[in-house]
Formats: sequence, C-alpha cells, structure tokens
Amino acid sequence: MTITTLSSRAFQQNANQAQKATQSGPVFITNRGKPAHVLLSYEDYLRLKGTRRSLVEALSMPGLEDIELEISPSRELPRPADFS
Repeated sequence: MTITTLSSRAFQQNANQAQKATQSGPVFITNRGKPAHVLLSYEDYLRLKGTRRSLVEALSMPGLEDIELEISPSRELPRPADFS
C-alpha cells in the first residue's frame, strides 16, 4: 500500500492524479501542512465500513467466556441527582 500526500492546492489542481493514486492506497490531503482529509477508493471505503460490529457481536465473540472480569467495589457512595 502506498500513501500519497497532497496539499489542498495540489489536490484542486490535480484531482485526476489523486483519484488514480487511490488505486494503490489512501491519499492524505493537507491544509497548511496538517492532514485534513483522506481520499479512498470506494472498495477501500466499503472494506473499512464493513469492519464495524455491534456491541452484541463484539461481546459474543468465541473465547470471551474464559476471560474473568474483576470489578473492585467502589468506596464512594452514589450521590443523589440534583434536579434543580
């Protein structure tokens, strides 16, 4: 994977070049020297978007039943809510 970096001015002048560069990796577009945007191919976007899992899916992964969760009791008493 190749990462291409373009200034916002270079991106505006060479949008075709930036689009072609996404075939080999992401294109970082900078504003005043700092990364401001990332241009991805549609395939890369779909791949990244597809990696999201719901909380239920994450908690139902195989092997999690073997992990012990130790929660120490809190020493502070809960404070009543202030609705004023």
